[in-house]
Amino acid sequence: MSEMAMSFAALAGFVVGALAVLFYRNQIEAPKRAAMEDGTQPGSTLPQGVASVLAVLPSSAVVLDAHDKVLRASSAARAFGLVKGDRLMAAELLALARQVRRDGEIRESEIDVAGHKFGQETTNFAVRVAPLGSHGQVLVLAEDQTERRRVEAVRRDFVANVSHELKTPVGAMSLLAETIQDAADDPEAVGRFAGRMQHEAARLNYLIQDLITLSRIQGAEPIPTPGQVSIDESIHDAIDHCNTKAAAKDITLVSGGTEGLRIWGDDELLVTALRNLIDNAVAYSPEHTRVVVSVRPAGDSVEISVSDQGIGIPEEALERIFERFFRVDAARSRATGGTGLGLAIVKHVAAAHAGEVSVWSKEGSGSTFTLRLPAFGGTAVAVPPSIPLETAQ
Repeated sequence: MSEMAMSFAALAGFVVGALAVLFYRNQIEAPKRAAMEDGTQPGSTLPQGVASVLAVLPSSAVVLDAHDKVLRASSAARAFGLVKGDRLMAAELLALARQVRRDGEIRESEIDVAGHKFGQETTNFAVRVAPLGSHGQVLVLAEDQTERRRVEAVRRDFVANVSHELKTPVGAMSLLAETIQDAADDPEAVGRFAGRMQHEAARLNYLIQDLITLSRIQGAEPIPTPGQVSIDESIHDAIDHCNTKAAAKDITLVSGGTEGLRIWGDDELLVTALRNLIDNAVAYSPEHTRVVVSVRPAGDSVEISVSDQGIGIPEEALERIFERFFRVDAARSRATGGTGLGLAIVKHVAAAHAGEVSVWSKEGSGSTFTLRLPAFGGTAVAVPPSIPLETAQ
């Protein structure tokens, strides 16, 4: 059982115990006489104190009477659509409640109900159903664990992908080491294989660094020290990082557009995102071409676009281009030293800044990736830049 599920079970157990004490005090020690005095049937009202306990529960909570009528439902239960009016809408929960009412045993289960959010097909709940008192009342607790299950699935996929990606450079280095040992008497072969080992070691280092960066960004932690970020300076730094690779292919890096724009965020993360976009453009562009980085205001946002004259991306791959380890051309990506994580990092950097990234591409005509980030102060207003935009080669 996961830590989250264990904590829910412990919370549910505590709540059931607390409510049992309240029901004992209210229904065993002195309730029947009061019920007879005001003419109500035992179990048709909620005892004093129970509503207060249910009101503070973070999970969905429902109390049913002996006839399956809802006596009390938390706001979460109604928001998820588990309760409408005085009826419990989930047939599986209703069946569990009736079983618990018959034999008095606490039951735990998992159920799926129709999703309540846009684009969400189902919502998964961990549920605990327990009897309350002696008049057929039943307590239903339901904890939404849809997001937890999604995160666990992502984590499993991530571990599987990382294991697969690490095997390639590690296996190659092991094989090359054995080859060098066998070719100890051939200096030329030793030099050639040693160079290959350095290439694989560099690739492994890039992969590890990208994994660390992605893990830090995906931690869902707020940017620790946000501040004003100059777009001009970030573009200048990113281009400076990519100059060597671009020069090796005689690719010209050009920057332009509106100067002096700023965003609120982290300059290091923005440079990382831009560097990945420019590196990606250089890697998939032919020699003697240009990569253009442009900036423009867009209402309350700033748009930064990186355009190339490369091979383009097939239409069927556009929806998956920002997935971790996804490669349109795996062989070409490995040959250029790509880790398959660059665009995933860009997506999460954009999300960390409450922005987004999009792509336009056509095979044979190049690609344009656009970062759209909230402007500093809520409006994209240009201020005098401290570093002029320039053309680099």
